[in-house]
Amino acid sequence: MLRLMTAFSAVFAWAMLAVAAPASAADKVVLMLNWYVYGEHAPFYYGKAKGIYAAEGIDLEIQEGRGSAATTQAVAAKTADFGYVDVPTMMRAAIKGAPIIATGVLLQTSPMSVMGFVDKNIRKPADIKGKTVAITPADSMTQIWPLFLKKTGLKEADFKTVAGDAQTKLNAVINGQADLLLGYVMDQSMKIKDATGKDVYPIKFADYGINMVSSGIVANTDYVKSHADLVKRFMSATTKAVEAAEKDPKAAAQSILDANPKGGKIGTLTQGFELTIPLYRTPETKDKRPFQVTDQNMTDSVNLMVEYGGLEAKAKENPKAFYTNDYLPK
Repeated sequence: MLRLMTAFSAVFAWAMLAVAAPASAADKVVLMLNWYVYGEHAPFYYGKAKGIYAAEGIDLEIQEGRGSAATTQAVAAKTADFGYVDVPTMMRAAIKGAPIIATGVLLQTSPMSVMGFVDKNIRKPADIKGKTVAITPADSMTQIWPLFLKKTGLKEADFKTVAGDAQTKLNAVINGQADLLLGYVMDQSMKIKDATGKDVYPIKFADYGINMVSSGIVANTDYVKSHADLVKRFMSATTKAVEAAEKDPKAAAQSILDANPKGGKIGTLTQGFELTIPLYRTPETKDKRPFQVTDQNMTDSVNLMVEYGGLEAKAKENPKAFYTNDYLPK
């Protein structure tokens, strides 16, 4: 009887400890964006709002960025766990020794374009002749611009150019000092519409044979190795967040404003996100889940960046050093 009571007491004590033990805490994860929030970022906010990250045991903190280069530096230095950045920008840092790698490439078609107000009726490259184009010297779009000219048969003598920083470039079009600017289809076009209420028409580089990836998730290479399970859970949650946001763009855009009431206007946030969705896949990945970039797409991107984007030639020796699909859900 004593043995039975002792055994019962032990089982009871173990059960009480199990009940009293707190649930394991979620992993705190910091995701730093490439820039101030805009429509492209909707899936991250939507995934957090819908509990998709929490379901993977992740307590997500989203931080705005100040450019892909700065976010890349922060992730390389481990002051942010993950970054959402322009992957070609990350490549330039990685080839110089920054310990960083893309764990998923989301925008597999480039958003680069030359854009102007719809009422100017500039719809094809030939319409650029005689116009004024605003650029920001040395930014990624200006570096690829000569290739667009080559692909479309344009020459720099066919149009005028004005140069300035990112805001000056926007102001030039808004104030009529330029007819067009180089910008991202879902970013600068929406900033112009917010400021003027007028629609913008983008002539997309990708429509003229310029095949290059854009934004993706990056992480420190040491962090990836030491937190393999967490990286897998983060990429699983982010994949699910993108898929959920695609199904309800307006709700996804609203989640930005719920988290940051000064994050923009619901109309242009929604439209900006809707313009982002077609960039998630190429004809080769149209039936795949988000982030499943192909080796050929990455190789083409590396080759193009070496020729036009200031990437060191040795990058062509091993394009796979810049990315991995190993942490993506099947």
